[in-house]
Amino acid sequence: MKELVEVIAKALVEKPEEVVTTETETDDAIVVELKVDPSDMGKVIGRQGRIAKAIRAVVKAASSKSDKKVIVEILQ
Repeated sequence: MKELVEVIAKALVEKPEEVVTTETETDDAIVVELKVDPSDMGKVIGRQGRIAKAIRAVVKAASSKSDKKVIVEILQ
């Protein structure tokens, strides 16, 4: 899931070299944290969070075969 979030984020931002993703796995969930350059934050979140919701929807669809819930967090 980490790679999927990273590819999507790099396609959206102006500074793809600043995109950092980390993946943490717990018993029942996988947490994917996304960090981008502050100037690109708006491009990743989108108006009223639409792009962020779309990223989460794609990740949820990709993880539907696994038993674990995937949470995407966008950090500053």
